[in-house]
Amino acid sequence: MGNSAVVIGGGIGGLAAAIGLRRIGWEVTVVERAPVLDDAGAGISLAANGIRALDALGVGDEVRGAARPQYTGGTRRPDGTWLARMDGAALERALGTPIVGIPRAALHRLLRAALPPESLVVGADVTSVDRSDPARVLVGHGDTVLEADLAVAADGIAGRVRAELFPGHPGPVHSGSTVLRAITEHPVDLRSDFEVTWGRGAEFGHIAFTDGRAEWHAVVNSPAEVRHSDPLAEVRRRFGGWHDPIPALLDATRPDTVLHHDVGELVTPLPSYAVGRVALLGDAAHAMTPHLGQGACQALEDAVTLAAALAGATTVESALMRYDAERRPRSRSVARAARQAGRMGQQLTHPLAVSLRNAALRIAPSGTAVRMILRHADWTPPELT
Repeated sequence: MGNSAVVIGGGIGGLAAAIGLRRIGWEVTVVERAPVLDDAGAGISLAANGIRALDALGVGDEVRGAARPQYTGGTRRPDGTWLARMDGAALERALGTPIVGIPRAALHRLLRAALPPESLVVGADVTSVDRSDPARVLVGHGDTVLEADLAVAADGIAGRVRAELFPGHPGPVHSGSTVLRAITEHPVDLRSDFEVTWGRGAEFGHIAFTDGRAEWHAVVNSPAEVRHSDPLAEVRRRFGGWHDPIPALLDATRPDTVLHHDVGELVTPLPSYAVGRVALLGDAAHAMTPHLGQGACQALEDAVTLAAALAGATTVESALMRYDAERRPRSRSVARAARQAGRMGQQLTHPLAVSLRNAALRIAPSGTAVRMILRHADWTPPELT
């Protein structure tokens, strides 16, 4: 079995895959279409499964050092009434680590720092993945063709490689939600590490960072491709009357930093995450809604599992069969749970249904939230040797 790979996409999943492959002795080239790595993005929460995957990749300590543990917070109503509290200390006792919050840009930089600079090719849009030779795969970008033993498609929810591999698959669909988010320009006085507030067909949440700034996100039910000339003003209109610290978070935000994305997902599961010598990873394989905060964690699990499968196999094809068998059932289960969480949480609009949900949350035993998180976060990575 050879030991050269091309990773298509330099996001969290692609970089993690490259790190994992290098840890088992492979030569890796990451091809990223963005011409400039400006590290755009807001914030991200990483549960224990994501942190454990980063530990297996050898970068867990660096990420912990740049992240803020989420010990306090929970779920509220727009008037500020608490529906459920989060017990980060209980999660830490159960899993060895609390959930942590980190800017996406910081996570990207830490992952890139674990790779030699020459392994990353930027401004290169992959135009072809040639699988005609059963012994090699050819990845073309511009006038360049890279020959490798393995190609890893980590090119996101709209990636073209998945469409090439499965031309009959319907592809991603709009989930019915759109998200606006930003990081505050300066520190904000916050009383909790993480919060989510549910209204009718709307959600507002924040993640606190180590420097006192915070990421906030506003998710609303909306048709796809609806855009606003002043996104921050639209968020103020929808959420400005909600409880503190939501107005303060918006006041600390520059209008030109607000990002707006429709939430897509792969509702129709793929029949496989591997075809020949090509593996699909992260959103390219199982794009899910953000309602469980598991998207990046599942991509990190993919990266570690792929490297471990290759380390213990005699052929690339057998390794990818093992990778598919291990990852597809779990990631599909998490994606279904995320979709259901959105329907019962942010997307719920009927007043009676909202009242019943809120009442159920208030009377639920204190350990219910911890057990729900444990369902998806309690994952042990394979060892990379």
